[in-house]
Amino acid sequence: MRIGLGRILTFGVLLGATSAWCAASTGTYRNPIIFADYSDPDIVRVGDDFYLISSEFHLVPGIPILHSRDLIRWRLIGHVYPRLTMDPKYDRPGYGYGEGCWAPSIRYHEGKFWVYFCTPGEGLYMSTALHPAGPWEPLHEVRRARGWEDPCPFWDDDGNAYLVRGAVFGGPVVIHRMSWDGRRLLDDGTTVYQNMVEHPVLEGFKMHKRNGWYYIWGPAGGVENGWQTVLRSTYVWGPYEARRVLEQGSTPVNGPHQGGFVELDNGEFWFAHFQSSGCFGRIVHLQPMRWEQDWPVIGRDIDGNGVGEPVAEWRLPSIAAPREAADESWECVDRFDTGTLALDWQWNHNPRDEYWSLSSPGGGLTLTALPARDLRFAFNTLTRKLIGPEMTVTVELDIGGMQNRDVAGLCLLCERYSWVGVAKQGAKSSLRMVRAVKPEDFDDIEEKTVKGPVCSGGKVWLRVHVAADQTASYAYSFDGANFTAIGPANVPVTQGWWKGAKVGLFAYTTPEDRKNPGGQARFLSVRCTTGR
Repeated sequence: MRIGLGRILTFGVLLGATSAWCAASTGTYRNPIIFADYSDPDIVRVGDDFYLISSEFHLVPGIPILHSRDLIRWRLIGHVYPRLTMDPKYDRPGYGYGEGCWAPSIRYHEGKFWVYFCTPGEGLYMSTALHPAGPWEPLHEVRRARGWEDPCPFWDDDGNAYLVRGAVFGGPVVIHRMSWDGRRLLDDGTTVYQNMVEHPVLEGFKMHKRNGWYYIWGPAGGVENGWQTVLRSTYVWGPYEARRVLEQGSTPVNGPHQGGFVELDNGEFWFAHFQSSGCFGRIVHLQPMRWEQDWPVIGRDIDGNGVGEPVAEWRLPSIAAPREAADESWECVDRFDTGTLALDWQWNHNPRDEYWSLSSPGGGLTLTALPARDLRFAFNTLTRKLIGPEMTVTVELDIGGMQNRDVAGLCLLCERYSWVGVAKQGAKSSLRMVRAVKPEDFDDIEEKTVKGPVCSGGKVWLRVHVAADQTASYAYSFDGANFTAIGPANVPVTQGWWKGAKVGLFAYTTPEDRKNPGGQARFLSVRCTTGR
């Protein structure tokens, strides 16, 4: 059974692993509200409900849908699509890393939810649903195009519809006329703004209208060191004036930008955005927001320069009831015995469904080892997000079905990947801890291996701990209770192709040009804990 699922989906997987999870009894919250990799967030309010989506790049299922009733506590309820079908590279691990879905937008229009996104190499896609938990319509290709990014639809109150989008690596702001049904672009687009000096790398666009002004929101300056820019004009085609409205300033929150805002019935405004946090990915913050002279003011203007800075702690939204502080840790055990994968699991590239199973005798998740060069090229690696500021994952692995030249285990999938697992050579199965070096050269990566003892039984327990300093340590056990460290105690953990690092379960066989599958690895349980 899956122990603690309700709590995890409400708090642990999605919310910060500090008391930032919740409203304290004083009626405040602390950032980040989601200490996990929900990058490029967009948000929409429908009645008393709030929905947040994020980029997932090459991982599937893609575009997670988070739900909240108070903007502080979030729950994962579904995904927009199960696979990426616009190019075969998404079927082949080792290709398409960092591509796929970039910076989606979500809107509610005429009784339906609408999501739009671009893939950098293929084009513009959209889907709709009556309920954000799904089912979502199959992805519709609005326009085949290369080099587009970060679209947002906009239905004007005069009966016209538009779509704003950018260009890969941050470029001009382009507006297209769009059909009212949202399925076609009616022209090739008009550039309405570009200023590479004051607002370089402008991207992540969101379009709104308020008090007769058209607004285009977009982060500028890059992920690590950028800021939030807002453009406005009284005419949809411009000219647009620009203003910086949120910056790091004196705070520790780097690159505070790219997100969306909502308005409450009482006139409160709230802006959700991300912060780049290394191996934990792009974590989500919530900022108070107000309007002055028809310009947004976000966070607090600490230095008096007219630009807001992120808040670390603030009073709760009026819709959130004060609560006692939550524990600073949580625990989840997944035994893969419900017949379907939990929503917080994602595949690294489209899975080959005939080579994984949840219905093997004895239960668990069974992965058939397919030929691969190394971890990055392994099919059917099943991943989940890291949750900060610290996380420990322990897996119980049945190795009885492994064959010669198979490897299987527990990994951190990122540019400088590492793993602990079992390698079978002939009739002998042994522990291994492997870490990649030279990650800057994808085609010339090297691995360093620490050899462990021979496995004397049919099961092993594997463990990884990711510390707040973004290093990892690995361990193994033959009884599930007594663990022995293996490998260095401070293995660097990096981001992974525009994403945070992922905890992963894997099995593959070598050499890469082998014609037939290998044996099977059966993961009987996965235990996750987080906290300080």
